[in-house]
Amino acid sequence: MNECTHRNLLLLTPPKDRIRCRHCHLTIKREELDRRWCPECFEADGVKRTDFEEVVDEKSKGIAYRCEDCGIFISVDDQEPKRAQAGG
Repeated sequence: MNECTHRNLLLLTPPKDRIRCRHCHLTIKREELDRRWCPECFEADGVKRTDFEEVVDEKSKGIAYRCEDCGIFISVDDQEPKRAQAGG
């Protein structure tokens, strides 16, 4: 059994939301958008379309923590904490 009291917690921020072009459906991270218009529509049609919609990952809505002492992940939605996997 784990003897850790989980007093050294690190708040894990959810991944950044993405945006999707309403015309060609290209999905891209907001910070990857070089200009205000869709790069796919501009390359294919030469049209500067700026009509995007937010894409929110349902898994990223919860709050999660990681114990810096034992490496366990704790999510507000979970019934039981999950053990951290190597390499992540």
